Amino acid sequence: MPEVNRSAPPPVGGWTRFVTARPRLALLAALVITALAVFAGSGVADRMGSGGWQAPDAESTYATEVLAREFPASQPNLLLLVDSGSAGVDDPAVAAEAARLAERLKAEPGISGVGSYWETASPALRSEDGREAIIAARIGGDEKAAGETLDRLAPAFAGERGPVTVSLGGPVAVQHEMQTTIQEDLLRAELIALPVTLVLLVMVFGSAIAAMLPLAVGIVAILGTNAVLRGLTEFTDVSVFAMNLTTALGLGLAIDYALFIVRRFREELATGADTRTAVGTTLQTAGRTVLFSALTVAVSLSAMLVFPQYFLRSFAYAGIAVVLLAAAAALILLPAALVLLGPRINSLDLRRLLRRRKKTASAGAGSAGGADASPGRGWAWLGALVMRRAPVFAIVTTVGLLLLGLPFLGVKFGTADDRQLPASAESRVVQEHIRDGFPGSPGGGLEVLVEGQGSRADHADLKARIEQLPGVLRVEGPVAEGPAAYYSVLPKGEAVGEETQQLVRDLRAVPSASSLDVSVTGTAAVLVDSKDSIADRLPWALAIIVVATLLVVFLLTGSVLIPLQAVVLNALSLTAMFGAVVWVFQDGNLSGLLAFTSTGDIETTLPVLMFCVAFGLSMDYGVFLISRIKEEYDRTGDHEHSVTFGLRHTGGLITVAAVILAVVMVAIGTSRVTNTKMLGLGIALAVLMDAMVVRSLLVPAVMKLMGRSTWWAPAPLRAFHRRFGLSEGEATPAVTPAAVPDRGGRGGPEEDPEATAEAEEIWGASRDLGEPARR
Repeated sequence: MPEVNRSAPPPVGGWTRFVTARPRLALLAALVITALAVFAGSGVADRMGSGGWQAPDAESTYATEVLAREFPASQPNLLLLVDSGSAGVDDPAVAAEAARLAERLKAEPGISGVGSYWETASPALRSEDGREAIIAARIGGDEKAAGETLDRLAPAFAGERGPVTVSLGGPVAVQHEMQTTIQEDLLRAELIALPVTLVLLVMVFGSAIAAMLPLAVGIVAILGTNAVLRGLTEFTDVSVFAMNLTTALGLGLAIDYALFIVRRFREELATGADTRTAVGTTLQTAGRTVLFSALTVAVSLSAMLVFPQYFLRSFAYAGIAVVLLAAAAALILLPAALVLLGPRINSLDLRRLLRRRKKTASAGAGSAGGADASPGRGWAWLGALVMRRAPVFAIVTTVGLLLLGLPFLGVKFGTADDRQLPASAESRVVQEHIRDGFPGSPGGGLEVLVEGQGSRADHADLKARIEQLPGVLRVEGPVAEGPAAYYSVLPKGEAVGEETQQLVRDLRAVPSASSLDVSVTGTAAVLVDSKDSIADRLPWALAIIVVATLLVVFLLTGSVLIPLQAVVLNALSLTAMFGAVVWVFQDGNLSGLLAFTSTGDIETTLPVLMFCVAFGLSMDYGVFLISRIKEEYDRTGDHEHSVTFGLRHTGGLITVAAVILAVVMVAIGTSRVTNTKMLGLGIALAVLMDAMVVRSLLVPAVMKLMGRSTWWAPAPLRAFHRRFGLSEGEATPAVTPAAVPDRGGRGGPEEDPEATAEAEEIWGASRDLGEPARR
């Protein structure tokens, strides 16, 4: 039997003493803070916005604000669809009722720019069959005030009104209904995710006590983040979509971190360590890895702060807050709970009967010369197989991932509209009636704002130049108010099609008198500006992610090549997600099964958001694997053994963590709002591909091909790492050299089967992914 050399127990001081000296007081303080967070974060969703896709410094945003202020009728955001039934909109009784509705609407506080078909006789406000017409108005104020006004107006105007039926639509109705739907869907997702997650954790740990701890950490992180977001709404706009990320990352990462810490704690207890020593060792090893992981994920999410759209910035606010709170709960509250629980962490073992049967069967098999049931044997076998055929696995896996990502080459970017909502949503029904039954291109018109002291001749000349542009169907105006005026331009093409986007650029290039300042807005103009804004800032965001990843992984490993490998392989792990997003949500495949309507494009900001979130989560799993490989390499100096060892000891853990996070993301993906569905299902796919393909197959294959050069770094960087770097655990050997003989001068231990099995049993590898092996 190999000689075991236990290192001295780590001193209980410093951080360990801080978090474990008064565990009851720490948990009581956490309970009080959590209760305050519940109070502080209440009603946060009602204070959030459902927009944020526009760049605030864009030309279209400026023009929209000026038009809304100076010409409210040019920017209606509330549409009353008046259905006259078989009578027709020109019937005297219908016209009289519509006039009464319009007058009542004008008298409502917060309403401006009211106009209707019956007042203007504009053919654009009358359906082609003559049965429907529109009353248009503008609700002033921010998104919250507009939503409150809409809630007040709906009971008074919607429904049967004499000879007509009125339905409410327009951008403000779409945004308000989207916000309400997201809140309802988020509650349903939590009701789905929490019990399923608890069942999975019980299956992993066996112990109901151990299974409850990760859930508790996740709930603390979610409630704390809601309080943070509630505070941020006092100073800046925050998107309601960020609530979905709060739930997903709060549960997912908290469970990841708690899994890692609880598993390591149980391993230390299994080796005979007392409770406080086990907690100290856990914090020095798994605790450091959790800290590295949290920093990496937070940096990846912080890259979204470089974008001006508050939709993206909101995800950075929510993501950074929930990641740091999850890590703090895992590193402060969880150790306090572990100190109090000690060996009782294994209480309420729900798999005791199953394990007894398994033990009896194993004993019978062993006596008959059966197969070895050593912990993690399947992952060790997989690692060995991959490294024996490393070139094949590396090439096949890489090519397969690239093929899955090919559909993304045909991506088309667009804007979110009413089709994000379920088909039964009232505001979507109104918009579809307008889109399908009214002439022209409703919602696709462009407005040209003109400011300055221009003469009538200057305005006439500008209008003539606009009419000559290809893609222009009709130009109306100018409508003047003081030194400002605007033209309404109806394009020939689709509202946000390539032809209309080109028309926006042509309009902005039209020469005008030097005394006039011209700005263009409209749906297509907002899309053009959003695409340009993201393209301008995307290199900075990528630079932040790449540089931070390289630095953090170097500090963890001391290698130059491993950080580069991490960046490339993480990017590869996202190809399936991006390919699936285009194939499913843009092209409409599986739309019936998933219950959404394809618009033929992808909202511009979504790929950026999904990249930042999925890349951060990939790094989360990458840090777990690399840190354990590095720890074993420092202990033994054997590269191939360390890779197999790392996969053996983290493969099950990473897979379980990925499955649980995928369950949470799929629950989010049950949303009735298409963008939220895309976010949840896309990231779930990315997480599973990363854990089950990249970490299990590609990483071992690449590390085998790179060999010992994997750990190379030039002398100055090695010195830098010795001084400033951190890694999981110390390089104190757990097994003496006598226990594992040298491999013919190659500098690493021989993988003697009996010695390795015993050594790894001492290290506490888990047969059941979360259950530590017992000596």
